[in-house]
Amino acid sequence: MADPNCPHCSGTGFRIVERSGLTAASKCDCGTEQRAERLIDGAKIPSNYRGATLANFDVPQDNPIAKTTLGGALLQAKAFARDFPSENPPGLLFIGEPGAGKTHLAVGVMKQLLEKGHECLFFDYQNLLDRIRSGYNAASGASDKEAYRAALDAPVLLLDDLGAHRVTEWVEDTVTSIITYRCNHRKPLIATTNLPDQDAGGKQIEYTGAGGTPVYKKTLAEMIGTRARSRLFEMCKVIRMPAVEDYRVKHAR
Repeated sequence: MADPNCPHCSGTGFRIVERSGLTAASKCDCGTEQRAERLIDGAKIPSNYRGATLANFDVPQDNPIAKTTLGGALLQAKAFARDFPSENPPGLLFIGEPGAGKTHLAVGVMKQLLEKGHECLFFDYQNLLDRIRSGYNAASGASDKEAYRAALDAPVLLLDDLGAHRVTEWVEDTVTSIITYRCNHRKPLIATTNLPDQDAGGKQIEYTGAGGTPVYKKTLAEMIGTRARSRLFEMCKVIRMPAVEDYRVKHAR
């Protein structure tokens, strides 16, 4: 759809150009620019991450280990965005400690896909579940169908902070339903999680209890269910983020 206020085409969608002394009509770029803006607005990227791109992801140069590991994660993210939608599996899962830069990279990938014309939608995992549950009507058995259907049908879904919700049977069933539907229909999912996983770092000690007994963090499978976890690993390439200085703190300096 052309911009009715475009100074080049006056809203017609075509502008007059001269080539080799001949006058011709050429498609105006204003429609493409407007579509790109609509896609970005429709993606619902939070304000904190509206400026996040793969180009401005900060890889530390003063720490050789962090430079190599974070640089590797960035290269994998760039490769996925470059090859999309031919990537197989069709999704990405970023796993790592809080502040590792997972969401920045995930949004950076999303921005690249938006620029290529793919519709994307950002959801915070807890907010999505809260929206679905808050609209639940026990009498009718209905819930917030708009949020639920959006999570199912979005061409590309970014689910941030996966597993950051108290575990209940309802939560497990809901997230399993969303992930299974997307997996079965090959709908790309980009997800981030702070939770450890047996195949991506194993269990991690959260704190030491009485008598020096280690208390382990809940794993991804424990927080979203084994069925959802299995489907997630089936449909996503896993990018393990290294334990480095808090990326948010470093990036804000």
